[in-house]
Amino acid sequence: MYITTVKPSACNPFHVLVKPIGPLCNLDCDYCFYLDKSELFPNKNRFDMSDEALEAHIKAYIEGQPSGTNEVTFGWQGGEPTLRGIEFYKKAIAFQHHYKRHGMTVVNTFQTNGVLLDDDWALFLKQHHFLVGISIDGDEQLHNHFRKYRNGKGSYLQAVRGLRLLQKYGVEYNVLTAVQANNGSHGRRVYQHLVSLGAEFIQFIPVVEAVVDVGISDRSVGSEQFGHFMIDVFNAWREKDIGKIFVSHFDNALGMSLGMPSSICVHSPKCGYNLVIEHNGDVYSCDHFVYPEFKLGNIERNNYPDLIETPIQQSFACGKLVASDLHCVNCSQRRLCHGACPAHRITLSGRISFKEKQYLCEGYFIFFTFVQPYLNAMKKCLMKKLPITYYLNMI
Repeated sequence: MYITTVKPSACNPFHVLVKPIGPLCNLDCDYCFYLDKSELFPNKNRFDMSDEALEAHIKAYIEGQPSGTNEVTFGWQGGEPTLRGIEFYKKAIAFQHHYKRHGMTVVNTFQTNGVLLDDDWALFLKQHHFLVGISIDGDEQLHNHFRKYRNGKGSYLQAVRGLRLLQKYGVEYNVLTAVQANNGSHGRRVYQHLVSLGAEFIQFIPVVEAVVDVGISDRSVGSEQFGHFMIDVFNAWREKDIGKIFVSHFDNALGMSLGMPSSICVHSPKCGYNLVIEHNGDVYSCDHFVYPEFKLGNIERNNYPDLIETPIQQSFACGKLVASDLHCVNCSQRRLCHGACPAHRITLSGRISFKEKQYLCEGYFIFFTFVQPYLNAMKKCLMKKLPITYYLNMI
C-alpha cells in the first residue's frame, strides 16, 4: 500500500541526507561529531528508521523537487549506514522506483567506513549503481590514529579490505579523507597513499571540533595547517595526475573559475538547500546543525518545500550571506571560498556563531591564493580547447 496524497514542489532543487541508523556506528573515531547526537533522542536503544518514515521521505523528496527535475540523488550516511542492513535499502529502491517521475533518474550515494562490507553488500551496491564513499585517512599509521574500534584497535586493514571488495565488484566509489591535527601535516604522503590504493576520486574534509567552554579541540586541523595540506596535495596532483585523479576541491575551484556554481555546499554563496533527516523522520537544517534549535519538523507530518520555507531555515540560509558580508567583503578569494562552512564559525568558548570569523579562513586563503595562477592557466587551456596538461605553458 503506497501513500497517494500529493504534496507541493519547491522552487529550487534541494538535497536531503538520510541517517537511517541515526548516530549509531561500529567504530568509535575520536573526532566524530555525530556519535553524541544519540543524546537528542529519548529512545536511545532504537535508531532504525521505520519503513513508514523511509517511504514518507522518498515520496516527499521526489515530489518536492522542482517541476522538470530529471535526476534526484539520495544520500545515505550515518553513523554507519551498513548497520541498517541490505533489506532496508532494497525497500528504499522499491519505493524510489514506485514514486519517481516518468523519465527521472534516481542516484544513490552511500558513505561508509567500509568495515562491514562483504560480497553481498558489494554485489548489491554494484547491481543498483550506488556511488560509495569510503573513509580512509591515509596509510595505516595515520588512519589508525583516530579511526578506531571501541577497544582501541585501528580499523585500517578492515577499511582497505572493504575498498578491495568495491574494486573487485566494480562499484563506483570515491575516498573521503578527514584532515585533522595528526595527518594534517602530511598532505603529499596521504594523497600518494590513496592513489597507491587505486583511488581516482578523492574528497578531503577538514575536522574542526568545537568544545563548549574550551574552544577548538586539539584533534582539529589547524587553519594554516589545512591550507598547506591542500597545497601539498595540489602539488603532488599537478605533477603527474591531472586528468587521471580527481580531487573535489580542485575540480570545484576550477569549475568556479569558469563561472560554474559550486558543487560543494561549503563554497556556495548561501546555505539552506542541504537538509538532513534523522532515523525518526525529524528534519534539520544541515548535517552539521542537528541541534534542537535547528529542527524544522518531521517528514511524516510535513513536506520538504514547506520546511525549507520555515523561518528557522530561511534565517539559517541567510546567515552565511550575512557572515560573508561581515568578514569576507574585501577578500580577494571570496568568489572561490564564500566564507566556507558556517559550522566552522566558532567563538572562543566553543560555540557556533555566524557572527564569528571562519576558523579556517587563513587556511582557505593560503590555498586559494596559491592555486589561483594554476587555475587561471588551466582555464586558458580549456578556453583554447587545449589539453589541460598544457597549463604550464599558460602561466
